Amino acid sequence: MPFEWLVALRFLREGRVQTLFIIGGVAIGVGVIVFMSALLSGLQANFVKRVLTGQAHIQLLPPKEVSRLIPLSEPHGVRDDIVQAPLQRAKSIDQWQSLATQIQDMPQVAVVSPAVTGSALVVRGAASRAISVLGVNPDLYFKIVPMADKMVHGNARITINDILIGTELATDLGLGIGDKLRVTAANGNANTFLVSGIFDLGNKAANARTTMMPLRAAQSLLGMVGGVTSLDVTVHDVYAAEWVAKNITAQTGIQADSWIKTNEQFFTAVNAQTTANTAIRMFVGLSVAFGIASVLVVSVVQKSREIGILRAMGITRGQILRIFLLQGGLLGFGGAVVGCTMGWMGLLIWQQAERNPDGSVMFAMAIEPVLFLSALLLASVTGLLASFAPALRAARLDPVVAIRG
Repeated sequence: MPFEWLVALRFLREGRVQTLFIIGGVAIGVGVIVFMSALLSGLQANFVKRVLTGQAHIQLLPPKEVSRLIPLSEPHGVRDDIVQAPLQRAKSIDQWQSLATQIQDMPQVAVVSPAVTGSALVVRGAASRAISVLGVNPDLYFKIVPMADKMVHGNARITINDILIGTELATDLGLGIGDKLRVTAANGNANTFLVSGIFDLGNKAANARTTMMPLRAAQSLLGMVGGVTSLDVTVHDVYAAEWVAKNITAQTGIQADSWIKTNEQFFTAVNAQTTANTAIRMFVGLSVAFGIASVLVVSVVQKSREIGILRAMGITRGQILRIFLLQGGLLGFGGAVVGCTMGWMGLLIWQQAERNPDGSVMFAMAIEPVLFLSALLLASVTGLLASFAPALRAARLDPVVAIRG
């Protein structure tokens, strides 16, 4: 064993009470960091998953109608203009097929799905409801929104005459699997569909209005044959959706709204949670650093005579410096090992204790090795940095003064 390691371990053993206390303090700090980091990361991932399972990461829309000026002539030759607000009529995205191909070729994009949306009316007996029609290509759209996981009755199959409806709409109209439903659009077009599935989107209002049918059937019903009102896009990195949306707008000139923009308050809350987690790590790390530094300062005072004797025997200042740096690093590493174990056990206990009413896990937490390795590295580096000042003080001790006490 190298000389510095031998002396460092001996000093730690001789002050075993102080060593145990500081290792316990470091372990608690690291355990808090590991537990809170994994918990908040799992919570954020769960929130983002719940938000994005019902919508695309980016939605491309046709440009809005702009206001136009209507010139008015006054009797005395003074001209005035008024601004007339335009009607936002449903219209198709120009050349959407080539646009979809261009976007699909981007390396950040995973899926591009065309869709047609519009309003319609359904009547069954004496009951009528205004609904929102969504026409999709199921092979593409179901990769964005996993409808198979949201089905309550029936299955997520939509052929040319099939329609999927929400649970609230099915209850209001007394519909079941295999029933027929006549849908009438605002333009007067009407068609009869067969209810093939009833879904639950987790939102009562959405379940009462949303219906889903094949793309071509919706195009025919809404009078938009061959056209689409939006392109739904998913990306590989959900947090890069805003950057990809701006890139799409810059390349194509079409309006692209990311989920970050449309859920701005939610994303602000996620960022605030991340900031809070970072602040917790910083303050816990500072407390660990001050704890290690205080113990080593006391150790330098207690071991002054031994340090003086070692210096008188020919030990260099660099070796004394390394002895105390090693103590700080060992305290940080030892506390981190215990703390990671405590944090891991805390996560397992929390997952078993906190469950949904049906007994399932509240939300999945990925216990990643990277988190534990980061905690070990952080604690070890913190121990080294915290021990630098006491180590420098020990290295600068005058041997004669130290031996005299």
